[in-house]
Amino acid sequence: MTTFDDLVAEGSAVPTEGWDFSWFTGRATEQRPSWGYARLLADRMTKAGAALDIQTGGGEVLASVPVAPPVVAATESWPPNVAIARRNLAKFSATVAEVGDTADLPFPSDHFDLVVSRHPVVTRWDEVRRVLRPNGTYLSQQVGSGSVRELTEFMMGPQQTSVHPSLGPLATTAGADPIAATSAAEAAGLEVVDVRQEALRMEFYDIAAVVHFLRKVIWIVPGFTVDAYRGRLAELHDFIERHGPYVSYSRRFLIEARKG
Repeated sequence: MTTFDDLVAEGSAVPTEGWDFSWFTGRATEQRPSWGYARLLADRMTKAGAALDIQTGGGEVLASVPVAPPVVAATESWPPNVAIARRNLAKFSATVAEVGDTADLPFPSDHFDLVVSRHPVVTRWDEVRRVLRPNGTYLSQQVGSGSVRELTEFMMGPQQTSVHPSLGPLATTAGADPIAATSAAEAAGLEVVDVRQEALRMEFYDIAAVVHFLRKVIWIVPGFTVDAYRGRLAELHDFIERHGPYVSYSRRFLIEARKG
């Protein structure tokens, strides 16, 4: 029988680089949004001449498109992911720049006709508008307010929604809501043409999956370590062993905006 300590050790040993979630197969599940971000991304890429993927992770989602535009660029803030993204996107001859999540984008104004981002930590709407060409489009799937709140509050207790203290009205962070994102996009001078939102069921089948998830998706329990949360992990392990999967809900929204 696999023990609590065995499972915790297993979840602690899995590398967190990149944005590949295939390790969770058979250990956790999450519903996918009905709009199909990867499908929308692939469609938009066929119509673009120059595209930028902001906070690309390891470039896995962008690398999945069957046809890329002639000019492809991406940004990523975490050095291990930058190296992975450069490998994954080499087939598109993409430029991958190491850029902080809140920093200005290192590209000229009016440079891209498509800017995309899946689950950005921060959205600099002013910078998105600056680098877009006239009539260019921004397409993004974002983490909504209260995403996986059930797990966060089990581990940490009741939480209040927080905002980044220094970015002002032209930026939103992971955990924003569609209304805030729309307001920030419009304040930056973009026209929002589509907004959709959904709550999606997640199931965790063992505590190893919980440990790896919290190590990989760092905003769910900021500063998470096994040692700091061992007691809560043990309680959750016992629940899963006796009652089956632990259920939480991710919140996602899709937003598409256009530069006039």
